[in-house]
Amino acid sequence: MGLSKQVVWLLPALFAAIAGFTDWRSRRIPNWLTVGGLGLGILVNSVTRGWLGAKDSLLGAGLGLLLLLPFVLMRSLGAGDWKLMGALGAFLGPSHLITVLFATVLVAGVMALVLVIWKGRMRQTLRNIAHLLAAAFSFHLPGPEVSLDNPEALKVPFGVAAAIAVVLHTAGRFWGIA
Repeated sequence: MGLSKQVVWLLPALFAAIAGFTDWRSRRIPNWLTVGGLGLGILVNSVTRGWLGAKDSLLGAGLGLLLLLPFVLMRSLGAGDWKLMGALGAFLGPSHLITVLFATVLVAGVMALVLVIWKGRMRQTLRNIAHLLAAAFSFHLPGPEVSLDNPEALKVPFGVAAAIAVVLHTAGRFWGIA
């Protein structure tokens, strides 16, 4: 892998690490970071790969935003996390974004399971899952008790999970695994 490709692959890892640290520290991912990351991802891919890079970047951003929009509308994912995935899509393109998004969901799931066990909230979590499934099968939005609006809800910093996934994906690219 050439030096310019290494730099292009290091940028999303650096961006995700900053977003993950910010989310971990303040539980927010600011607009200046996500919008700036979106623009930088499009710019870098356009400069390094021309029109094909611009197309992949825009498709990746659009895919990230489209796939996570329902979760934002149901208030189960924050808007900063949503915009973070759009920005990561701009850096990674659609095919790598799918891999990173899948890994992010797995990491977030493990983080959530550890948090639920640590806080002793397994029974409440199972009730919430049943409530979410009932709402999904009846085509209704779940109530506020299972949304980010509930101050009692345990919340996993999705930006941290995304940062871990992107850093692992980038490491895999360098070692020829991903």
